[in-house]
Amino acid sequence: MPASKRRNLQRQRTGPVVAILAAAGLALLVLPLLGLLFRAPWGQIPALVTSDVVLQALGLSLLTATISTLLCLVFGIPLAVLLSHSVRWHVIPRRLLRAAITIPLVLPPVIGGIALLLLLGRRGLIGQFLYGIGVTIPFTTGAVVIAQTFVAMPFLVFAVEGALRSADRRSELAASSLGASPAQVFRLVTLPLIGPGIAAGAVLCFTRALGEFGATITFAGSLPGVTRTLPIASYLAMNSDPDTAIALALVLLVVSLAVLLALRDRWLPGALS
Repeated sequence: MPASKRRNLQRQRTGPVVAILAAAGLALLVLPLLGLLFRAPWGQIPALVTSDVVLQALGLSLLTATISTLLCLVFGIPLAVLLSHSVRWHVIPRRLLRAAITIPLVLPPVIGGIALLLLLGRRGLIGQFLYGIGVTIPFTTGAVVIAQTFVAMPFLVFAVEGALRSADRRSELAASSLGASPAQVFRLVTLPLIGPGIAAGAVLCFTRALGEFGATITFAGSLPGVTRTLPIASYLAMNSDPDTAIALALVLLVVSLAVLLALRDRWLPGALS
């Protein structure tokens, strides 16, 4: 069937109501960003984005988001393997495991910050023992990393799990039949097979960690140079200096888009093409 005829059939099947609703949904996603771009004080942007406040918040955000992404890779890949192999388990444990991983996605970030505070704070379940030996986690840069890891790890786990489920396992079976150990199979065969899934999950983790606000401000606070990341600095600046807040928002938007677009062709052809 000619391509033009296929497109006409698709338009007929879509219908005007679906098209109108889709356009409204797209407008809801795009118009706020356009409002940000039109409202930006472009003449002051060079001075604002090179100010100490912006550079300090940007450096801290990039550092903590990078560390939290690495932690998500270290802990999230084994968790994804465990979840993908749980099809052999009883249905209740598998559902519980998936629910436990999903909770940070649906939990309000502020509630996540409170939960972390109750776990690792001075009087928390674990924090009270750490405080007894002189270790304090809340309101430190480490607390920012923990909060970001908490909210971002599910993105990596589900991306890697999807890659594991769709991977062709014949190469793994062939490697096993040739005498490779399970560790060798996983390192030399499985990881290269699911490489795009890992990269996609890592990108999602990084951008989610970069934009994390609620759990971070609750668990880590907003100490300049220590825990005040770009989203927190932007929020605080809205009350006293809206132009700086807009500049911070633009920096965050540009960094997030740059990460996604830079990796699109290599790692995310299906997701962003």
